[in-house]
Amino acid sequence: MKKPLFNQKSPSLSVSEWVQGEATSLEQLLGNVVLVEVFQVNCPGCFLYSLPAAVALHQQYSTQGLVVLGVATAFEDFDKNTLGNLKGLLEKGEVVGETLHTLQQQGRLTNGSLPYRIPFPVAMDRLTQRQGEASAEEIQAFITEKLPDFKDYPTSRQQLVQQQVEQYFAALIYHAETFDRFHLQGTPSHILIDKQGKLRACKFGAYTALEAHILTLLNE
Repeated sequence: MKKPLFNQKSPSLSVSEWVQGEATSLEQLLGNVVLVEVFQVNCPGCFLYSLPAAVALHQQYSTQGLVVLGVATAFEDFDKNTLGNLKGLLEKGEVVGETLHTLQQQGRLTNGSLPYRIPFPVAMDRLTQRQGEASAEEIQAFITEKLPDFKDYPTSRQQLVQQQVEQYFAALIYHAETFDRFHLQGTPSHILIDKQGKLRACKFGAYTALEAHILTLLNE
């Protein structure tokens, strides 16, 4: 599968609706460092770690040239990762699915709702309906990306993985366009764009050096 091209002009965002804040584009934000936090509503890790961190970065550095944007996407659980649930989150602090279950278990909710608000603009990724079944090449590329040592697996395990991946693709109703443009691997994902509009980082999961990387870009 393709990788994002770093130190070149960033792909643009493709959103269906700006749910919170003014509609914007990366071109309009030239001269700023831009952090795009990509999350799913049904993603406990997004709400335990990445979104609180993004809120803190916004509060700390927004007056120094950092612009934080949120993009809610959906590459799975299409019944939960919806525009309606995103609006409920932003307007009322409502959480759903595994996010609700996990935050309840860990005592992270206040009166059943998220105890903090997301203060930066948030958009919904643009979803387009998939046409036809995934090709054999697409399935093989996915396996190679996720399991580099797949060819060394026993035949029985290869067949099982192949079946599981085929089932995974069969359940994919939509393409999430921004998710695809940046070749993301999952959520949470963190996209960093410098003052010249060049893509500088695109990380999935934990990003321990995020603040340090932002400071480097702000000082360039």
